[in-house]
Amino acid sequence: MKKLNIVLLLIFVMSISFSQAQTAGKMSDKGRLALAVWVPDQIENMPVIAKKNLENKLMQIVTANGMGGDAMNSRFIITANVMVTTKDITATAPPMQAYTLDVTLYIGDGFEGKSFSSYTTTCKGVGENETKAYNAALKAIKTSDPNYQSFIEKGKTKIIEYYNAQCDIIIKEAKTLAGQNKFDEAIWKLTAVPDVCTECWNKCMAVVPAIFQQKIDFECKTKLLEANNLWNAGQSWDAAQSAGAILATIDPKSACFNESKALSDKIAKRIKEVDKREWDFKYDKEIGLERDMIKAYRDVGVAYGNGQPQNVTYKSFW
Repeated sequence: MKKLNIVLLLIFVMSISFSQAQTAGKMSDKGRLALAVWVPDQIENMPVIAKKNLENKLMQIVTANGMGGDAMNSRFIITANVMVTTKDITATAPPMQAYTLDVTLYIGDGFEGKSFSSYTTTCKGVGENETKAYNAALKAIKTSDPNYQSFIEKGKTKIIEYYNAQCDIIIKEAKTLAGQNKFDEAIWKLTAVPDVCTECWNKCMAVVPAIFQQKIDFECKTKLLEANNLWNAGQSWDAAQSAGAILATIDPKSACFNESKALSDKIAKRIKEVDKREWDFKYDKEIGLERDMIKAYRDVGVAYGNGQPQNVTYKSFW
């Protein structure tokens, strides 16, 4: 009997550990998705000053549920609409304004104006004037409300379904961009797919290496031509330095790397002949190192995304 109790206890402990691991896995999945917070400039009856308060509340909610952070892809947003359901004057001295607000939160595709998930919460606030009462009501929104979890989980599921449904189109668009020598944009489009969308992420990452190779091959040719022109125009120590600064940035894995080495050897030989000096040329050591290629691909995408205009035009969900 004692042995049986021990076995049952072990099974109980293992079941708790498994449950915790599953929960941790779900939180990790959500952490790999990020939502951009957006509040329209015009919400009926909302004071201008209240917009920032509402944005802060939305950010707190997504952060508390593991979907905050810097969204690499700003297509998916969390937004809100506010309806004033009651507006009263209290029977106090002095009289105060009292507001009841219905705040409906939405998760969806901001580019298409399509809502995936919504949740409405009611909040109340009192203040000396309408603006203060309105703000007091927004401040009363409880970001720890457990109902947000199912609201966000539903939105997350829809986002994953979007990527899985649109994956072939995303890949086709990326290949088209690459064909136009827009390699960074193509890589950004592919690496912006969250890795929690496993099926689509795997498909996209299978395409990225070939586009990355096209990118460094194209850049190699461009840089080699520029370095050649600089050297041929001067054939001096200064010209060698200018050409070398460009050659040093050529990726050793690019197709024309040997041609760049041949040019650097040619420059070094000529400098020694005419200038009697050793030309101290070195390739960028960071480029020559064995790199985490997935990180390298993502860095290209992040750099491209950071260079884009921050003013994105979204469509309203209501």
